[in-house]
Amino acid sequence: MDAESQQEHLKAYGITYWALEKQQKVQWLLNYRGGAFLLPDVEEIRRECQIRGVSFEVLSTARTEQILEEIESPSKNMSAILLEKAPRIAVYSPKGNLPWDDAVTLVLTYAEIPYDIIYDEEVLEDQLLLYDWLHLHHEDFTGQYGKFYRAYRNAPWYIEEKRKAEELATKLGYNKVSEAKLAVALKIRDYVVGGGFMFAMCSATDSFDIALAAEGVDICEPMFDGDPSESNYQSKIDFNSTFAFTDFILERDPMVYEFSSIDMTTKRNIKKEVDYFSLMDYSAKWDPIPTMLVQNHTSLVKGFFGQTTSFDSSQIKSNVLVMGENKTNREAKYIHGIKGKGFFTFYGGHDPEDYQHRVGDAPTELALHPSSPGYRLILNNVLFPAAEKKKQKT
Repeated sequence: MDAESQQEHLKAYGITYWALEKQQKVQWLLNYRGGAFLLPDVEEIRRECQIRGVSFEVLSTARTEQILEEIESPSKNMSAILLEKAPRIAVYSPKGNLPWDDAVTLVLTYAEIPYDIIYDEEVLEDQLLLYDWLHLHHEDFTGQYGKFYRAYRNAPWYIEEKRKAEELATKLGYNKVSEAKLAVALKIRDYVVGGGFMFAMCSATDSFDIALAAEGVDICEPMFDGDPSESNYQSKIDFNSTFAFTDFILERDPMVYEFSSIDMTTKRNIKKEVDYFSLMDYSAKWDPIPTMLVQNHTSLVKGFFGQTTSFDSSQIKSNVLVMGENKTNREAKYIHGIKGKGFFTFYGGHDPEDYQHRVGDAPTELALHPSSPGYRLILNNVLFPAAEKKKQKT
């Protein structure tokens, strides 16, 4: 899985997932040639690699043993992780077409990794218990409709989405969309605390934490929920309830396309040509979890915008691990933490191969980016729940 020998990095994850579905034994060789996968040499796997265009090497038994011996050497920052089963994947997304795409569903489809789409009804019916891994993307858990009011309040898609959200909230027994979204956020919180894996990108990261922190507090203005927000609501925010963020200031103005001070979009001053973030280096033998999550053929990854582009480092809790950051700009791009028995990963930005994706832009064609380092980070998270459980202890 290094840069030179693998021509289809993203599809290689799909092959690995497919092999796990076939109940084949797979090992993830952390820090060995960019995080290689060791699969059995069977004709079925060879043929599938050829069909999907995935590069592979056939190793003798002696060479395989030699590689594993090298990996286990105390002098090498490498480790071999057994992948046990193909995780069941759920993507939290509304039904129907929206004027934006989702990087995770794009890469899952490209890698040919199966997933189910679920939304508020399924979450509130406890169907999350059927899944090992949950993805959240361009979602607003605060009930403010993505803070799109200023630019899109008269757009047909915005009007229709607001109508559908209100209709669904009523159907679910809630008076406001914000109340329904909070209920969903609390169910997702409980899923993670109980041992689930949650991966979020873009606005789903900070809006999720804001919703948890604002439980029982009305932070929505009249155009969002029909009545005024509570006076002095900033002082009522409970930072103890969040997963990742603390001490943030909410954006009160409904005309501003921003949720809070967590996001760095308007604070950053970086030219596109030098907009990169660096992945951290961890001990594969002692810190296998973050090591799995940063596997890549490069430690320098191109930056990209989103509604939530990146996170203010000063507002990240001390027990949350920053795995990718731009130190010069004091921003975190890729973070990970533990909540109860489960894990969460937040990845800032919308699309790793579309620098400034806008509403209505065409989806990225991943065939043009088969070895995208930014997309590899997403797929690391997809395979993370498949890892042998004893390697996930902290």
